[in-house]
Amino acid sequence: MNSGRTQTIMKSTKALRLQGWLVAALVLVVVPVGAAAQTEFHYQYGKLTNPFSGTRANTHILTLQQASSWSLGDSFFFVDFLDDGVADGFNDMDFYGEWYPTVSLGKLTGGTFGGGPLRDIALVGGINFGGDADVLKWLPGLRLSWSVPGFIFLNTDVTAFIDANSGVGEGGAPRTTDSFMVDVSWGAAFDIGTQSFWFTGHMEYIGATTDELDGDVRRWILVQPQLGWDVGKALADSANQLFLGVEYQYWWNKLGVDARDNVPQLWVMWRL
Repeated sequence: MNSGRTQTIMKSTKALRLQGWLVAALVLVVVPVGAAAQTEFHYQYGKLTNPFSGTRANTHILTLQQASSWSLGDSFFFVDFLDDGVADGFNDMDFYGEWYPTVSLGKLTGGTFGGGPLRDIALVGGINFGGDADVLKWLPGLRLSWSVPGFIFLNTDVTAFIDANSGVGEGGAPRTTDSFMVDVSWGAAFDIGTQSFWFTGHMEYIGATTDELDGDVRRWILVQPQLGWDVGKALADSANQLFLGVEYQYWWNKLGVDARDNVPQLWVMWRL
């Protein structure tokens, strides 16, 4: 098979996969998983690093995000659509998403699970997926939910990080050995005078691995706090819907490469 035909087939396959993920995202939004669901659209803009070339470019990110609950647990889903305006094979009209459905052991047993500041323990089954790099990871594990004054939620996830990439033979990122992830996520609302704010985000640690090309994939740390001012409440008397603020991204060994981001980004959130 000639190279042109091979590339056409790969592009067609990736287009079909993209369509599949977009349909899945639409289903999650239109048909909420449980009785309660919160859907948000985010826009971020900042100068991010391509870790494989070292170049930095102003990057637009549009995020569709949904958190929902059901009788035995909850679900958190997001998909990012990214473009940095630089045709280098990285963040070129690309997409990346994650989904974390859980089963609460407290709800499953019908009683209080945990003690002291530990509010609940849940089984989590995560999936991470990406477009151009053809990334697919499975993240089964546990979630510890904490009861901490001032926080609406504070969770610690401890999961495996199981590689299911198709590999370089299919035009994607290299397959890797399996690893693990530790992630802390939080959300807190607070007021300063008459103004309201939302502070949320997460920080994750991914263990080191090796890839199919015998290369080292470094352990990494990613921290993404977001601070938003409730501009809807301040300017239009419409609280808890439109936020304007900043996301700060710190990424050490970005995507397992000796590179980092240390960047503030414009952040706008519209909550349905």
